Amino acid sequence: MSGTARGDFPSRPAARLAGLTDRARRLADRTHPRSTAERTLDLVLGTALLALTYPAVAAAALALKARRTPGGAWDRRPRSGLDGRVFELRTLRTLRFRLNLLSRLPHVVRGDLALVGPAPLPPGDPRITGPGARRWRRELRPGLTGLAQVRARSGMPWDDPALLDQHYAEHHGVVLDLAILAEAARTPLRDRLRKARRTKAHLSDADHRPPACGRVD
Repeated sequence: MSGTARGDFPSRPAARLAGLTDRARRLADRTHPRSTAERTLDLVLGTALLALTYPAVAAAALALKARRTPGGAWDRRPRSGLDGRVFELRTLRTLRFRLNLLSRLPHVVRGDLALVGPAPLPPGDPRITGPGARRWRRELRPGLTGLAQVRARSGMPWDDPALLDQHYAEHHGVVLDLAILAEAARTPLRDRLRKARRTKAHLSDADHRPPACGRVD
């Protein structure tokens, strides 16, 4: 894809991946509460997912450009990251097959995001700058997904996003990250299976009978 705008997937993915990986390694050398093992998971799994999903995301970007989607194929918004550093979060303007989230994988490899973490917040958000702001919000990278995101679908009243983010900050680790990633992948599949079962349950043999079938005169 030659001539793509900044933030779009490049025409030479191998070279791009190499550059992202080098930068990620430099960022990983910095000392932060997130462990080296967690950052290694982000780098290895993030790079693998980026390579696997590149064709689908690139095709979706081309389709959105061909449709002349208002605002362009990519949504660009400032977000506050590690140590309060502001970066431009680029997201594909589509919800199909979770491509909007998968399009953020370059940020994971670069180190702007983690695979798992609190939701990325805009600069100046009271949850970062307000009197009750938590220090860990500056010490953790925001995540592609997180405990609050996967539990929000449960509908339970105690699943408050702020409390869930706090819980993650206090207990984060590779095991918890893998559990959250597994749930994030499993939930959409489970929802689709439930929808398919409900649709099947609404059908019966009687639905396919001719109008006069089974009528007693």
